[in-house]
Amino acid sequence: MAASFRPDIQGLRALAVGGVVAYHFGLTALPGGFAGVDIFFVISGWLITTHLMGEIGETGRLDLWRFYARRARRLLPAAIFVIVVTLAAGYFILAPQEQALYSRGAMFAAAYTINLWLLRWSFDYFAADALSNPFIHFWSLSVEEQFYLVWPALLVFAAWLHRGRAMTVAVIGIVGLASFAACLWLTSLSPAWAFYFSPLRAWEFAAGGLATFAAPALWRDRTWLRAMQGWLGLALIAVAYLTLSEDLPFPGWYALLPVAGTVLVLLSGAGAQGDVPGVSRWPALAPAALLSLAPLQRIGTLSYSLYLWHWPVIVYAGMLEPNLGVAQRIGCAVLALVLSAATYRLIENPARRGDWLAGTLRTLRFSAGAGAKPLRLFPGLALAPALVLTAAGVAAAYANAHLATRNIDPAQRGIEAAAEQPSIARATDKNCLLDFHTVKPKPCTFGPADAAHTIVLFGDSHADHWSTPLVEAASRNDTKVVTYLKSSCRASRLSTFNTVLKRDYTECDAWREQAISDIIARKPRLVVISEFSIGNLTRDMPAASRKAETARWQAGLRSTLQAFSRAGVETAVIRDTPIANSFADSCVARALWWREAPSLCDTPRAEAANDGVAAQERAVVNSVPDTLYVDLTDRFCNSATCHVFIGGRLAFRDRHHLATAFAETLEGPLEKALF
Repeated sequence: MAASFRPDIQGLRALAVGGVVAYHFGLTALPGGFAGVDIFFVISGWLITTHLMGEIGETGRLDLWRFYARRARRLLPAAIFVIVVTLAAGYFILAPQEQALYSRGAMFAAAYTINLWLLRWSFDYFAADALSNPFIHFWSLSVEEQFYLVWPALLVFAAWLHRGRAMTVAVIGIVGLASFAACLWLTSLSPAWAFYFSPLRAWEFAAGGLATFAAPALWRDRTWLRAMQGWLGLALIAVAYLTLSEDLPFPGWYALLPVAGTVLVLLSGAGAQGDVPGVSRWPALAPAALLSLAPLQRIGTLSYSLYLWHWPVIVYAGMLEPNLGVAQRIGCAVLALVLSAATYRLIENPARRGDWLAGTLRTLRFSAGAGAKPLRLFPGLALAPALVLTAAGVAAAYANAHLATRNIDPAQRGIEAAAEQPSIARATDKNCLLDFHTVKPKPCTFGPADAAHTIVLFGDSHADHWSTPLVEAASRNDTKVVTYLKSSCRASRLSTFNTVLKRDYTECDAWREQAISDIIARKPRLVVISEFSIGNLTRDMPAASRKAETARWQAGLRSTLQAFSRAGVETAVIRDTPIANSFADSCVARALWWREAPSLCDTPRAEAANDGVAAQERAVVNSVPDTLYVDLTDRFCNSATCHVFIGGRLAFRDRHHLATAFAETLEGPLEKALF
């Protein structure tokens, strides 16, 4: 019943894990390397369907207990080992509150349900804060295990409806099409669900499963066609690796590239079964020859352990050294390979091929006594070791979370509280900072309705964090503050791409124009603008693109300021805050845990302050009548360094948003500049 070994599939595994590792290790030449996970999904669909349909064909039934036990033996021991070691290493690297959070994630990883936990907490796989989660990569393993749980039942259901290949193909096809349609719909509507929820990834497994029903005889005798088919498949995978990026709506239509490419390569290799070496020159030119090369075979053999190890290695290395160089990343890759080889040799392979499960069952039978009738064992007992391992992993993670919680001292709790405290605008009403989808402005008013003056605060979340000192300063100057705030939406007339929505942020453009009209109609004494610096947005762009985008932003800022100036409304632009190299709250908490000074988390001014962009911004402001430029950068930075912990307070709640408790200390300087 077991499928014969295919070196080309082992080579495909190497390509899949290689893409994922390259992406996670920052190889910008392969921005779509994350699609390697989709290759794994298709391979799993192919292999499991081949195995199960073979068993149904031979015996007319499925031994589900045996199937689940084999899957558990293949996957669980290495996964639980990596989880436990990662937890242990995290004790020395992560701050206690991080240990507590990610230990809860490890509990779900051990039970292969972390994809559901990630949905619960709305983790974005491509978001910057995901880089701190050492267990986030287990999401794909959870999806696979959930597939293994359901897929055999689906095939049994198809056989129950009508024995024969046609019914099975129809059932798999219907499930696959429904999954793909739902995936397309939710990729734009709710990307996290499309990415993590296993039913919405079922179509990728179904693609591999359906491919097993293709008749290889159609191209077995056409070796040239088989070779071209295989090379086309590899070309599609290469296109996916080279052109996809985290800014595209994924999975959706774009996932068809790696999925279709993998199916073509699998079919090409299936057609090669039975080739006689030397009869034709085409088999030697087919992709199977490339995929069978020894280095790819070795990496393919280690692919599971390498996938498990590579992510915690790079996450922890990035915490210990935020600015990893090329040599350091190569060193991390070597370490991950060494750990993978050791895990494969000492844990993964012995568990898969060893006699530990069979030996357990024989021991139970032997306990009936010599000459006695063997005990009749419940078939599900084959899963007992798997359940024990899972329970052990969950228990270890739970215990680690409990220990970490006890280690959170007052200083750590202070950091956590400072990072979580909302601005005065969001504390009053979280909808004062509008979400991505809302277009109609929601003005929020702070201060007495009959105040002598009105100031409007206008912009994105970087305007929101100034609401705290601005409202306090206004209260002492017989002034009310009205806020017009929208997440990730600049006051400057600049159309942008939203990395969460994975498309142009049209809602921002519509909201901005309505907000400008509303503000002008209010005739406030002053409009205060602050927004996420264009320098932060373009810092990783090529020089030519950065120059063009900066010029576009300058024109947009000037257009907004001129709209207010023509209406006789004065405007003040607050220079944006610096951006740190690491998340301030996590970094400072780790520094305190390591008994280091918080200055460990500071960033050189040349990297953090965007002085060149600020000079261009000042020039635009000075070119428009009735405008004022407010620069409080010296409150965060000296001539060499920008700080994240100032005067015993956490200055930022992440990389670039002011912590509210520190923002309160800026009330005096802001009042002096604006009143």
